[in-house]
Amino acid sequence: AYKKFSELLPKEERESACSARVPKNRMLELPELQANPFQHRICHVFSTSETGDDSMSFEDFLDMLSVFSDSATSDIKSHYAFRIFDFDDDGTLDRKDLEQLVNCLTGQGEESRLSSTEMEQLIQNILEESDLDRDGTINISEFQHVVSRSPDFARCGGLQR
Repeated sequence: AYKKFSELLPKEERESACSARVPKNRMLELPELQANPFQHRICHVFSTSETGDDSMSFEDFLDMLSVFSDSATSDIKSHYAFRIFDFDDDGTLDRKDLEQLVNCLTGQGEESRLSSTEMEQLIQNILEESDLDRDGTINISEFQHVVSRSPDFARCGGLQR
């Protein structure tokens, strides 16, 4: 992990990789993130940058690797998946978050984009299945409840493609 992290840094900074931060644009060059439709959100969620630039420290990088590892529990994976899917960082998945989530999964191209009717129906179905308290949003416990009933999430780790 240290070797992979330090390789993302310019040569002159590699000696002090433990105290350096890798810029988001360099993190996005990792093959594992390049293929992930949530790459920007992943960087945002795992970054502890005080400037909000989504750069990562070595500790941030280790946190990200541990969540994506096979040994991470379903609870940990679902907690971070929820944070990644919560695009506005308000602690709930509302209609806007769900629309962005679906758009990330289906791609941004015209040929793959859902019509507004299809999108509305899908969001309605998701809310009917997941919004247990019927407040129009999905909170972390509702999300974890749905995930706990999904063997695919537990088996594939939830966050991997």
